[in-house]
Amino acid sequence: MRIRFGPFAADLDTRQLTRDGLEVHLVPKAFELLVTLARERPKVLSKSALLERLWPETFVSEGNLSNLIADIREALGDRVSAPRWVRTAHGYGYAFCGDATTEPEAHDGPTDRAPCWLEWGTRRFRLSVGEHIIGRDPDAEIRLDESMVSRHHARLIVTEARALLDDLGSKNGTLHSGSQVTTPVELADGDAIRIGSRLLTFHTRARSRSTVTQAEGTR
Repeated sequence: MRIRFGPFAADLDTRQLTRDGLEVHLVPKAFELLVTLARERPKVLSKSALLERLWPETFVSEGNLSNLIADIREALGDRVSAPRWVRTAHGYGYAFCGDATTEPEAHDGPTDRAPCWLEWGTRRFRLSVGEHIIGRDPDAEIRLDESMVSRHHARLIVTEARALLDDLGSKNGTLHSGSQVTTPVELADGDAIRIGSRLLTFHTRARSRSTVTQAEGTR
């Protein structure tokens, strides 16, 4: 799915922001915040609601949110005094204030189902096609706030065909099914991933099995 506004397009599948077809760099959390505001337009979202969406069940100061908004405005060439895309509701939160259109891709289903996800306790992290950073940094898409987790600890690379897990030179290492990750490893449904003291489980949607032919079924 893409959200288009002015010369910009935010592609939710590739997690890329482009201007006239050229990529504009945004850190993952800033991209997520921009998409959240654009999808909820023109509704004003409170700072507390945005903090909960971006960093669920984790205490993060409002300064992190303000920094992401500043990054978005810089990427879009937007101004606080005369906003074209993102406006501030002073003392409350932020809203996407420009015109935008949403374009579903041909393969998108009505519920925008992710091809795979991580589970940690009762929490679920959706993994769309693209790169996902796991770590302690506030900008990490999958944030695990504990001392044994490096700021940028590991990453998941998701394509239409497979998902790879790679350690990013973390201090305490990354374990896949009990083994240390030293090179990218391909993940299968139900695989266990240990990051610090946190145990996460990888899941992927099973591909549909081919229909058994009548000849095969009567052997």
